[in-house]
Amino acid sequence: MKLNELPLIIEPEQLEPLLGDDNLQVIDLSRREQYAHLHLPGALHLDYGLIVRGQRPAPGLLPDPALLARVLGALGLKRQHHVVALDDEGGGKAARLLWTLDVIGHPHWSLLNGGMHAWANEGHPVEGRAVQPTPGDYPVTYGDAPVATLDWIRDHLDDDDVRILDARTAEEYHGVKAFAARAGHIPGAANLDWMLTMDRERNLRFRPEAELRGLLEERGLTPDRQIVCHCQTHHRSSHSYVMLRALGYPRVKGYPGSWSEWGNTADTPVETP
Repeated sequence: MKLNELPLIIEPEQLEPLLGDDNLQVIDLSRREQYAHLHLPGALHLDYGLIVRGQRPAPGLLPDPALLARVLGALGLKRQHHVVALDDEGGGKAARLLWTLDVIGHPHWSLLNGGMHAWANEGHPVEGRAVQPTPGDYPVTYGDAPVATLDWIRDHLDDDDVRILDARTAEEYHGVKAFAARAGHIPGAANLDWMLTMDRERNLRFRPEAELRGLLEERGLTPDRQIVCHCQTHHRSSHSYVMLRALGYPRVKGYPGSWSEWGNTADTPVETP
């Protein structure tokens, strides 16, 4: 498979022959100690905290564009690079990077299916020496299409064309567990815990396409509608975003404020059982 033919979700056996290609950049968002122990040959490490704002009450908001430009420039990222992202925790951190790349219009990216779990457990090559990037410049401008704001969601709560995918646990969705001033969920949101889309028997890969489509469609999350993904900080729901994009859903947004913003804003509507 050629680099320009890579799907949005790539298997380890598809990636391995491409390692070393000048136009490929593998970015690993695993824990730093995990990366230091072993990582894909040539993979650069990126701390997850550098691609989110990190400020309460909504730490998942996008960082200042100038700060993100410095982060991506320090990695030596170029627009011609096909970025393959991975992590060691199921793909949420890696997917958040890819959603961010979508926001800034980076044209070519993929998620490594199963991440480090699949790569290492299935015998693909690893190394332990840290890879040093060659810094450069990467100007950043945020686009609107992949992003839902609090005001955008509030304005579309009664829009039958819009469906909200809440990727948190059922306990968070129903208000049993609260990680904000208020508990519950956005009115009309459908709950699909991101862990339900993973196959634990296959190194945390996505479940087969037919199963994923079934989970989505039984919740009214159909491809003909605008889907908005959120969780607590748009970490877990970035994984949902990439899944929907890979399934061919044409209109998908991520809500970076997520429940940390919605649940901590005094006048947003909230549903509880």
